[in-house]
Amino acid sequence: MTTIGYAAMLEQFHPTELLDWCAQAEAAGFEAGFMVSEHFHPWTPQQGQSAFAWTFMGALGARTSLRFGTGVTCPTFRYHPAVVAQAAATLGAMYPDRFWLGLGAGEALNEHIVGGKWPEVGVRSSMMFEAIEIIKKLFTGEVVRHKGAHFTLESAKLYTLPERPVPIYVATAGPLNAKRTGRFADGMITVGAADAKLKELWENNDLGAREAGKDPTKAPKILQLHLSWAHTDEEATDIAIKEWPNGGMAFPKQDIRNPEDFAAMAKLVRPEHFVNRMLISADLDRHIEHIQRYVDMGFDEIHLHNVGRDQAEFIDVFGKNVIPNLRLS
Repeated sequence: MTTIGYAAMLEQFHPTELLDWCAQAEAAGFEAGFMVSEHFHPWTPQQGQSAFAWTFMGALGARTSLRFGTGVTCPTFRYHPAVVAQAAATLGAMYPDRFWLGLGAGEALNEHIVGGKWPEVGVRSSMMFEAIEIIKKLFTGEVVRHKGAHFTLESAKLYTLPERPVPIYVATAGPLNAKRTGRFADGMITVGAADAKLKELWENNDLGAREAGKDPTKAPKILQLHLSWAHTDEEATDIAIKEWPNGGMAFPKQDIRNPEDFAAMAKLVRPEHFVNRMLISADLDRHIEHIQRYVDMGFDEIHLHNVGRDQAEFIDVFGKNVIPNLRLS
């Protein structure tokens, strides 16, 4: 059965407001819980916020009763993997079986702030999977030492641990990393894409899981789905261009360093650039049909992000008129 969740976007909203909306989303039937963005910078200055996700999630766990996790953390530049392991284990201990750790290879927008070399994507992926190795070792509660291609860890031990290790999900959009995710992680996160591409990702993920002796049917399939809904199509289009122009940028974004650079590129974004990338519509039936497509593909969790500012109305309307009309089982 698919469950629908709420994407808590700290790039756009003050964390105190966002806590209120997460509580509202839980009451409205967003049963999958919360995918929390983990940024140092917003995509554009217009988005206006970028609170520390780990502080926010401590409060989120106390305010709500659903599952939640990072969508996603890069465990290799701003943080050493051991710090990510400690943060994740603490939330896992505080909120048993509710926190999951979503990881990604990183974006210069957030990671360049610590200086140093920004490597190519293959190196960043290698760093991420080595970080996962370290994190999983620390989750055992044993004293861990590590000296690898990218990281060194000297006699480290986590003393505060949950009863069961926090699940690790990896965000990826490429077939090679999808296979490695199946081997080394507990589930995969992706965003909306063409059917053929998603099919290729999950086939590779399942292959990697089987090669590691795991049952791929037990690995959650998780989707983050951006959308723009408003009372008119014109309003929904204006909101998408103003609030989430990055959703209309078809090129890779991992090497762009500053929100101001994204803002300059946003001047070139037009409504047609969102086609097949993000649904923009005032028609709730179109949103139901669009979400249902991913439900029918077999995603276990679909976390919705409406890019507009009026989150309270979005949560209310989708809780009453969209989620109940989806065929989720």
